[in-house]
Amino acid sequence: MTRRCDLTGTLPMSGQIRSHAENKTKRKFRPNLCNVTLLSDVLGKKVRLRVSARALKTVEHRGGLDAFLLKAKKDDLSLECQKLKREILKAQTAKMETAKAA
Repeated sequence: MTRRCDLTGTLPMSGQIRSHAENKTKRKFRPNLCNVTLLSDVLGKKVRLRVSARALKTVEHRGGLDAFLLKAKKDDLSLECQKLKREILKAQTAKMETAKAA
């Protein structure tokens, strides 16, 4: 399983450790992934995702999972999140149509 954030698509990066003597040693910078359960307000259901700590802060800053997904690019999201984004858009349009009809 790839160490990849479901929401931002963050992958491990490679770099070097530099000692005091300027010796170079290869290393990996891995994202800080957490298994979390987030609530979708529009759909009213819980979603389990593997998210980086930075993405979790961004979700809270933007006002929840729904707002984050609607603003996110399709390429960054995992397949599960892309499907969730489509469901949220459908639910929002259906809600608007019922509001117009009433």
